[in-house]
Amino acid sequence: MFREEESRTSKKYEEYAYILDYLPQGRLGSQKPAFRGEGLVQMIGGTYFTLLEAIPRRDETLQIGDMVYVGKKGRTQISHIIGRATYEDLTSTAKLELPDIIETMIRSQEQRFLKFFNESQSITPRMHAMELIPGIGKKLMWQVLNQREIKKFTSFEDLKERANLQDPVKMLARRVLDELSKEEKYRLFTRPS
Repeated sequence: MFREEESRTSKKYEEYAYILDYLPQGRLGSQKPAFRGEGLVQMIGGTYFTLLEAIPRRDETLQIGDMVYVGKKGRTQISHIIGRATYEDLTSTAKLELPDIIETMIRSQEQRFLKFFNESQSITPRMHAMELIPGIGKKLMWQVLNQREIKKFTSFEDLKERANLQDPVKMLARRVLDELSKEEKYRLFTRPS
């Protein structure tokens, strides 16, 4: 929906990902197959919020919250990507860590998310994209729209003060989490799994 303009024909891959859970012995007691006793890493991509599973390089110790390179060439910590995961595939630990890591990612990409507040449009004649953000109803949406007409938002703090949004980062993180964990008709920041 609002993601950066991306070609429908070319695939987009994550370059970096954040570790949600590291299982040194691999997946135990799961319906999914284990991979020869190798370690397993569950991650979230830094750009498209893609949930991924990967095999770390031998003798590599990874920490939850670490950002690792997962691009096509030159990986040093990840041996190979197994594939995309769904929210249901995540371990309890990964699900617990996910909200905080999403907030960290949003804070580190402040200008990208401010662009949403500065440029988002109506989705239908009766609904604006901003209304898909938890906590933003018609009244707050109009405050944001009126304030952005006066002057574009320059920071989350600016957005908070001028549009009376309590915590834009938490609101955005809740939307991303909803897109990852539920069947959403409209996707603002993630790709379908």
